[in-house]
Amino acid sequence: MTEQEYYDLTIIGGGPVGMFAATYARMRLAKTQIIESLDSLGGQVSALFPSKKIYDIPGFEGITGAELIARLEKQTMAFSPDVFLGETVKNFEKNELGFKIETTKRITYSKAIIIAAGVGAFEPRRLAAKNSSDFENKNVHYFVKDPQNFVKKDVAIAGGGDSAVDWALELEHIAKSVHIIHRRDQFRAMEGNVEKLRQSSVSIHTPYTVDSLDELEDGKLGLTLKKAKSDEEEQLAVDDLIVNYGFVSDTKILASWGLEMNRKTLVVDQNQQTSIPGVYAIGDIASRPGKINLIATGFGEAPNAVNNALVQIYPEKKQPTHSTQLIKNFESLNN
Repeated sequence: MTEQEYYDLTIIGGGPVGMFAATYARMRLAKTQIIESLDSLGGQVSALFPSKKIYDIPGFEGITGAELIARLEKQTMAFSPDVFLGETVKNFEKNELGFKIETTKRITYSKAIIIAAGVGAFEPRRLAAKNSSDFENKNVHYFVKDPQNFVKKDVAIAGGGDSAVDWALELEHIAKSVHIIHRRDQFRAMEGNVEKLRQSSVSIHTPYTVDSLDELEDGKLGLTLKKAKSDEEEQLAVDDLIVNYGFVSDTKILASWGLEMNRKTLVVDQNQQTSIPGVYAIGDIASRPGKINLIATGFGEAPNAVNNALVQIYPEKKQPTHSTQLIKNFESLNN
């Protein structure tokens, strides 16, 4: 392969952080491709919480996952990176010009790689209650695609993290009643939202877990709640149960790439570079001391990785000044 047939940057993962990395890379006039295993851009945000409000994006009081992805996709496509959907990177190998990348559909080449794979392949943590699988896709839900499905209904939410608390606060305004069930008295969500929860009309059941489910005569879902470290039980009748226990991820493919890992994440240095020179990682998949996993954090890591990768590829090029100048350069080249 000739140097002209290489991409400057290949971004593995088309979630929010991957899209912004592609946007910034194209602003720097880098020949860029995104490879995304799903059939659409958006990654975990689109798959897991498209309707959920996100509150840690600068400039927005609150924005749904779907709205955020739509805005990011519009921004990214304005800069025209090449986008390959429904395609998974199987492996890559170093060569004299960069990397040979094998996907499930083709062989491609790149001078540097930026991994923005989120948490890898993922699926929700299932409810451990007896016969819970009998109610999946009926009364038991692991994803909320449309909050309007719960209008004027009695809804229970199992979980104690940000998603569970956010959904409880969101549905409070449209549901007939909302109950939140958590195995501990202390919630793991953001303190401000936990305080809102305690001041809301949401019924809080702690420290309880969902022990079993039954279909009641009136079509309701009967929940038997068991108190932690006790034989005490509580009965609850609802229309729907939303389970927010987080998700489990599969990073087997990542582990096969020979990169240094910290549990299921990739170890990076201050330049976002992994243990293989020329391979960078950003977003939730990247691990370094003191890091907080927020989308906003990944947005900051993206230009850091792009700039450091391009310095390595083109050491003679000057570092960028600011976004206004980058836009002028991009527009002058594409007009």
